[in-house]
Amino acid sequence: MRTPVIAGNWKMYKTVAEATALVQEMRGELVALSSVERVLCPPFTALSAVAGLVQGTGIGVGAQDMYWEKEGAFTGEISPLMVRELAGYVIIGHSERRQFFGETDETVNRKVHAALAHGLTPIVCVGENLAQNEAGETESFVSSQVRNGLAGLTPEQARGLIVAYEPIWAIGTGKPATGADANHIIGRAVRDSLAQLFGRAVADAIRIQYGGSVKPGNIAEFVSQPEIDGALVGGASLKAADFVSIVRQTAEAKGQ
Repeated sequence: MRTPVIAGNWKMYKTVAEATALVQEMRGELVALSSVERVLCPPFTALSAVAGLVQGTGIGVGAQDMYWEKEGAFTGEISPLMVRELAGYVIIGHSERRQFFGETDETVNRKVHAALAHGLTPIVCVGENLAQNEAGETESFVSSQVRNGLAGLTPEQARGLIVAYEPIWAIGTGKPATGADANHIIGRAVRDSLAQLFGRAVADAIRIQYGGSVKPGNIAEFVSQPEIDGALVGGASLKAADFVSIVRQTAEAKGQ
């Protein structure tokens, strides 16, 4: 059985002091929910503080992005070696990075290769916009993102990643996909594409999350679906009670 994984993407929220307070508020309850893989992804400035607070607890820490070179004259960038000092996970290809900062399938692919080469677990984001969804292009577009973003990986490397399906039209809008629709896209466009790339056995072992307006009131609808192995949580991860509830309901739904 695939271990469910809930990751909180804090985006550009929380100073170091605020991040410290948030972790202290929810750490005890999260520690007790050890059957779910829990990952906190604060801004770069708070990574060190958060990593220190959860050290030895089993709670993971992730960065929200990274560059693919290990060092060099790349002002403002953070290398996988730097991330690895503080975190075990890294979000790659989030739709906001694609929309606002020029991320492409090619750069996603470079970052995925670099993350895996340096022992990090990439959380690779894919998802269509509203126009693509309404035009019936979701499956073809998401499949293309999976194939291009993960090109050149070996099956063994692919076992070390997580995929997050996040329909762009659902992120931060309060209008999530239905559990059944998300399950269908994850099974057909994501997992079937993984099977074409790496074989069915590997595809069946890779965890796939849903993301997009996930909250305590709807998490059970998603994680009760057979193809959905957890969630990449945005706004609800900034509230201790909400994030703990999401993790707890995931544990219950998955029988963990």
